[in-house]
Amino acid sequence: MPDIAIATEKLTRRFGALTAVDGIDFQVESGQFFGFLGPNGAGKSTTIKMLTGLLAPSSGRMSLLGLDFSQHPIEVKRQIGVVPEGMGLFERLNAPEYLEFVGRMYGLDKATTRKRSDELLEFMQLADRSKTMIADYSHGMQKKLALAAAVIHGPRILFLDEPFEGVDALAAGALKELLARMTERGVTIFLTSHVLEIVERLCSHVAIIKKGQLVAQGSMEQLRAGVPSVEGRTLTLEDIFLSVVGQGADRSQLEELSWLT
Repeated sequence: MPDIAIATEKLTRRFGALTAVDGIDFQVESGQFFGFLGPNGAGKSTTIKMLTGLLAPSSGRMSLLGLDFSQHPIEVKRQIGVVPEGMGLFERLNAPEYLEFVGRMYGLDKATTRKRSDELLEFMQLADRSKTMIADYSHGMQKKLALAAAVIHGPRILFLDEPFEGVDALAAGALKELLARMTERGVTIFLTSHVLEIVERLCSHVAIIKKGQLVAQGSMEQLRAGVPSVEGRTLTLEDIFLSVVGQGADRSQLEELSWLT
């Protein structure tokens, strides 16, 4: 049996009368690059916040690296890295100061933290801006620094919430290269993104959530097998996604916008 890095059972989160995540069950094997997709408001970020300890589930269970999160929260958090959508960087620090803070918080000694910080800043092409305050970084530079902070302690699971949003092609290339190296070393990556081409290129397995419920999950081959295909054409992840979650506004709705036609 494969090692399971992430497992959920009936995982649910409610906000008053709204059920944002509704009893979802899935498993992610160790070393997988796992894509978690859904329309806006489907429950993606809420799920990541529960899996990383930022939100408590209303009900259900989740285990990471074989540990029940509710019973071993600190031990789990020491072994995961997170790049949240909002990043939450300390913008009045410069990059080396911020990475030193993060490394020390994870229990790394000062020498190890400094060595890894230097290597990460060089790899992310931020070394020449090391004395600049984070507040003065571009969005793409902040994304790269957030990823550096998420991996400085050598996590076994990495959670990425929209890591490529607002990132230029050069920065995106550096991020993809780092992620590829990590999966080669057996790190499990849990990715959410609206850029379906990137998910299709990077991820071996995908789950799709709609209105808080899982509506599809499996390898790309399994997902393609579950969706009617056009003869002679291989279905893309976008084809599968639109088929599963719906096409959005149909033609009758668009025709109502008479001022555009």
